[in-house]
Amino acid sequence: MYKNLDRSSPVEVGETYEVTIEDIAKEGDGIARVKGFVIFVPNTVVGEDVSIKISKIMRNFAFAEKVEE
Repeated sequence: MYKNLDRSSPVEVGETYEVTIEDIAKEGDGIARVKGFVIFVPNTVVGEDVSIKISKIMRNFAFAEKVEE
C-alpha cells in the first residue's frame, strides 16, 4: 500500500470519493478531479457519476478504482 507522501494532495490512499468523470485520458482511463487534483479511473466514461477508492497517489495526480455499488 502506498502512503500519501505529498501532503498537498487533497485525497488519501484507501479513502472513497464521489466524483464525475470529466474527460478521457490518452490511455483510455477516465479523468476525475477532487479539489482540482486529477485522478485517473479505469473502466469509466465521460459524464459517469462514480464512487472511487484511491489506490496510489503521485505528485500531481492519483489512481483510483471504481467501487461497485
